[in-house]
Amino acid sequence: MKMPKPTEAEKERFAAMVPDDPRVEIKPMFGNLGAFVNGNMFMGLFGADVGVKLPADELADLLGKPGAGPFGPAERPMGGYATLPPDLSAEDTRDWTAKALRYVGALPPKAAKKKATARKS
Repeated sequence: MKMPKPTEAEKERFAAMVPDDPRVEIKPMFGNLGAFVNGNMFMGLFGADVGVKLPADELADLLGKPGAGPFGPAERPMGGYATLPPDLSAEDTRDWTAKALRYVGALPPKAAKKKATARKS
């Protein structure tokens, strides 16, 4: 599976789309970026594609828009996420990213993974 790499301009565009909220953290993921709230990703950048995580009804609504589609690798798209149409207006982009933040922000915080301990032989 080939992982597309976003350009610096695409990374900057993604960062500008992320809602301004003190709970939000942008982190690198496999050469791309993810925007997280309470440890859960609500937005992602995969190459030039920006995806958002939404509840089923809103996800279906977004997927009905021209230019929207699955998010992530074609061989294994991420469930619950959809790619925003590339020609979406700034206002519509803000609406979808705010919906994603609101939805994922209401989910339980992601539990911290336990660090592996070295085994003695």
